[in-house]
Amino acid sequence: MNLLKKIWLLVFVIPGLNGCKPPSPQGGYDTGLFRRYLDVDGTMRRYAVYIPENIENISVPLVFELHGGGVYIEDMTGESGHKTPYKLWMELAEREKFIVVYPEGLNGAYGKPTWNDCRADSRVSSMADDVRFIDLLIEEISSQYRINRDKIYVSGTSNGGFMAQRLGIELHDKIAAVASVVASKPAVSECSDPLALPVLFMFGTDDNHMPYDGGYLGNPPNPEHGSVTPAEECIAYWVHINRTDTIPVYHLYPDLDPNDGGRVERFVYGDGINGAEVVFYKLNGAGHSAPSIRERYSALFEQYFNKQNHDIETTDEIWAFFKHH
Repeated sequence: MNLLKKIWLLVFVIPGLNGCKPPSPQGGYDTGLFRRYLDVDGTMRRYAVYIPENIENISVPLVFELHGGGVYIEDMTGESGHKTPYKLWMELAEREKFIVVYPEGLNGAYGKPTWNDCRADSRVSSMADDVRFIDLLIEEISSQYRINRDKIYVSGTSNGGFMAQRLGIELHDKIAAVASVVASKPAVSECSDPLALPVLFMFGTDDNHMPYDGGYLGNPPNPEHGSVTPAEECIAYWVHINRTDTIPVYHLYPDLDPNDGGRVERFVYGDGINGAEVVFYKLNGAGHSAPSIRERYSALFEQYFNKQNHDIETTDEIWAFFKHH
């Protein structure tokens, strides 16, 4: 392929790469999955966005899905060919009519994408102003599409789960609810205490990277990765912040896969400030991964991160929580 043809493909074929905005609602939006860039104080930040069909004349929610440390956009969307529960957001977005955004962090100490979350004792993440990145992305997407500004949500896993918590604290006036998967409250935090906010947490009791009982992260545990509070202490902290009921509503999910290590319990602490609640999924026997019925990680993955639960679909559970708020 000659150089001129390569340039033509770069500028005209890859949607959104040249920074052009989508057509006006009168002409109809381009729909589907697009990779785009946003200039944040001179640094080009990468993200993917999924636009469902038939949203030209309606105001829609906006969902951010934040990757874990070392994960790229293509791993989240399934374009890399790997199993990923997070690509299921796009099916939900099409059915429920919302826009989903997959932002990408900048390289950290190990040369792969990371988020600058609240862990004050972590030395492996980038030092980027990721709060500003997401804040500018909210404005960018809102300038192009009709976004319901009361329905902006953030979900994240691992490093992305910590970052989701930071966004809930520092963009409190813009974020309606937060979901954090296999990421507890940092034991040493550089962030202030949050205001009341609907939050959902999923914790694996056999997580060998984010210890359920608290301590240093990593396998083996490494002080360079920072430390976390015990999972149930994190839940108690948010119950206090949200001033919810202290006795939860309990639900035990059916054991759809007896070979995945254990069953899922859900605890809902409701009736908090302005309707805020705390939802806690206890993934018994599960490791450091998002549960999925349809997108099952490989045996090699489980050798390193321990068992993935197959009794619930993470995106379905989180979207039901977001819709409630």
